[in-house]
Amino acid sequence: MTGTETKMHTLEGPRLNPLSGRPAQQLVILLHGYGADGNDLIELAKIWQPRLVNAAFIAPHGPAACELSPFGRQWFSLRQYDPEEMRRNPDLLEQGLENLEAGAFEAQKILEPFVEKELSQLSLEMKDLVLVGFSQGTMIALHSGLRQKNAPAGILGYSGALVGAKNLARDTQSRPPVTLIHGEQDDILPYAALGLAERGLKAADVKVDTHTCPNLGHSIDERGLSIGGSFLQGLFKKPKN
Repeated sequence: MTGTETKMHTLEGPRLNPLSGRPAQQLVILLHGYGADGNDLIELAKIWQPRLVNAAFIAPHGPAACELSPFGRQWFSLRQYDPEEMRRNPDLLEQGLENLEAGAFEAQKILEPFVEKELSQLSLEMKDLVLVGFSQGTMIALHSGLRQKNAPAGILGYSGALVGAKNLARDTQSRPPVTLIHGEQDDILPYAALGLAERGLKAADVKVDTHTCPNLGHSIDERGLSIGGSFLQGLFKKPKN
């Protein structure tokens, strides 16, 4: 993908206005996983809305059609990533995630102008924003959110991973609080990815809380939803004047 092509992408997806009916005081951007689209994650917003009545939510569709699905979207190619190989040989996981960094950078170039536009339209700032990701969406939330000059309020990630860990300490420009939640039986992004992410984030002096969901695969359960909702509510507990 050339730089010119990157600039031509316009993201869009389902959105929800604040439950309070008032102008948005916060913005939550939900980034879906590989092969899905924004319609999957906007359902999370409906669950969290009662706890975040002044927040607007949007779940943009990824910029490209999924290479392995006729209907889903992707943030970048995962042809280099073989989940079966990672399960057979967990020692390959760390290098496998490093190999995805170039794709994450391309997705970041597309996501950042979208974030800027959405915040501007709502007269909000980066400190009013939370990035929430699932799977590949978590990769993008971490990659982009930590490289912003002005920190978002926080980053919440489910069933994801940290890519580019080797360069993170060098590239980090902001250190918002991060909460990561992962199923212990994840067969797509192995549970070991949670430990790698925690180690990489702490090495870059990023505050991170991690939570394990026992007997859960590549998904989000009620416990994870509750943890995530409490995290978001804590970030936005002080309303804007």
